[in-house]
Amino acid sequence: MSEANQSAQEFETAASKAETVAEFEDHRRGVLGKLQHLLHVNPSFVPLIVLVGAMLIFGLLLGSKFFSPFAMTLILQQVQIVGIVAAAQSLVILTAGIDLSVGAIMVFSSVIMGQFTFRYGIPVPIAVMCGLAVGTLIGALNGWLVSRVKLPPFIVTLGMWQIVLATNFLYSANETIRSQDIEANAPFLQFFGTKFSIGGATFTVGVIFMLVLIFVLAYALKHTAWGRHVYAVGDDPEAAELSGVNVHKTLMSVYMLSGLICAFAGWALIGRIGSVSPTSGQLANIESITAVVIGGISLFGGRGSIMGSLFGALIVGVFTLGLRLLGADAQWTFLLIGLLIIAAVAVDQWIRKVSG
Repeated sequence: MSEANQSAQEFETAASKAETVAEFEDHRRGVLGKLQHLLHVNPSFVPLIVLVGAMLIFGLLLGSKFFSPFAMTLILQQVQIVGIVAAAQSLVILTAGIDLSVGAIMVFSSVIMGQFTFRYGIPVPIAVMCGLAVGTLIGALNGWLVSRVKLPPFIVTLGMWQIVLATNFLYSANETIRSQDIEANAPFLQFFGTKFSIGGATFTVGVIFMLVLIFVLAYALKHTAWGRHVYAVGDDPEAAELSGVNVHKTLMSVYMLSGLICAFAGWALIGRIGSVSPTSGQLANIESITAVVIGGISLFGGRGSIMGSLFGALIVGVFTLGLRLLGADAQWTFLLIGLLIIAAVAVDQWIRKVSG
């Protein structure tokens, strides 16, 4: 074989290998692209998979003790407050903001309901309405500072958290209204704690409210112009403004709705613990952000499903109950949840990187 023929054959062999490698890389990129697209279109898939996986693992380890109707509904009862607050947090984060005041608004609203009833003798339904109004007004103030004054949401809500928390303690004089007094004189305050059974499962009004709230918000975000505006503002507020979206109005509606939902969470908190305590629910802001992040809603705004926040709250509930039934140290729950938070943010970054 001549030297020229040998060189040509080697060139063809090298070209064939390069073509094979290129086809493999294209296939690999195609698989990753399809996976990325699936997660981009359905961001709640990841937390749903994690939730189902965790339930299967604990089910195998604990058997019927974990999959009993009592255990399943106990998880829902334990996460109802976090789930409601996480719904409010989700709306704000979808606009590329964050609300550190959600827990303080929740507690202060519950204190308003209780104090207006017992200190001033106001009829319970009116006291509840006053608590809901206060939560909405605080949310409106947050929204105005963010949308009109153009202050960063983190700074605004961090300051509001301190202000509302201090006001809560000063106004209530750190006084707890006992559950016995509420049961005897104002049982309507505990309405969200009302229990009823379906088969062997026990539900509360608070659990039903949480589920209905999530589904209504999910529908509104996906099928209404308001929902599309929320995503548009979170994705790029300047582009949204140029396309005709009223950014100020959208942000105001989101923060006001967030405040109202947190006030409902305050009412549900009374039903959950039975009393009105100014020191309860202090970690709700962190817990709500945890549920939202694990639920696949991007902290950069504009992407995610509010159903994911429900899945995120349920994941925390499943790990908490499962490890408790296994007799594990409670610190393992925090360790695993911390790992899930970092993993969720890493997945979000990967999706955004591949999307770009």
